[in-house]
Amino acid sequence: MSQTLHPSKHLVRAWLERRAREFKPPPTPEEIRRQLGWGLMLFEPALVPAKVNPRTRR
Repeated sequence: MSQTLHPSKHLVRAWLERRAREFKPPPTPEEIRRQLGWGLMLFEPALVPAKVNPRTRR
């Protein structure tokens, strides 16, 4: 399993301070993830079992 790394509290505080100085509407969650670099992390796909239809199973 991959470990999720989050930015340090200092980076988050600096980002929040920069955002507070700007007079814009809040960014979308996707934009926040992009600015914090969370989109660069690799995620393992969840293993979902395939559904089997009992009527077609022989």
